[in-house]
Amino acid sequence: MDILQLIDRLEELFNDAKAVPFTHNVIVDEDRMLELIDQMRIAVPEEVKKAQQVMAQRDRVMAQAQEEANRTLQIARDKADQMIQKDIIVGEAQRRADQIITQARGEAEATRADADNYVIDTLMQLQDQIAKLSGQVNNGIRMVQEDQMRKASATPANVSEKAEK
Repeated sequence: MDILQLIDRLEELFNDAKAVPFTHNVIVDEDRMLELIDQMRIAVPEEVKKAQQVMAQRDRVMAQAQEEANRTLQIARDKADQMIQKDIIVGEAQRRADQIITQARGEAEATRADADNYVIDTLMQLQDQIAKLSGQVNNGIRMVQEDQMRKASATPANVSEKAEK
């Protein structure tokens, strides 16, 4: 399940929770909360796998760019060799070959930069999602702990004192 869907379910669980009168606290279904947390623990590695896939895709794009650059360089070298064979246009052949090589390197570098920017953007989005999820999980943990502390303070001794009054 997608991490964002799990976050939506967690928010829904919170919204469906019963409010504790005179406080900002709510009571949530512990089993549903723990189930969502477990599903989030499973989903986060999935998001990491997605990030790894993005990295692998970037590597493929970079390899393709390098391959294309090598092909372009080879084409440039071939053209340069053909031109060099003709005495009249030797100078022109060298200039053109250098231009093609420079263009190929520029295109390869632009492709690499685009791939890196794509990976950075994707990883930053993933980082934001994980940060939001972490905040929500921390809030959920805090609420459950506060609920436990309230329950612990309402010990049987306190209940018997109230009954005597």
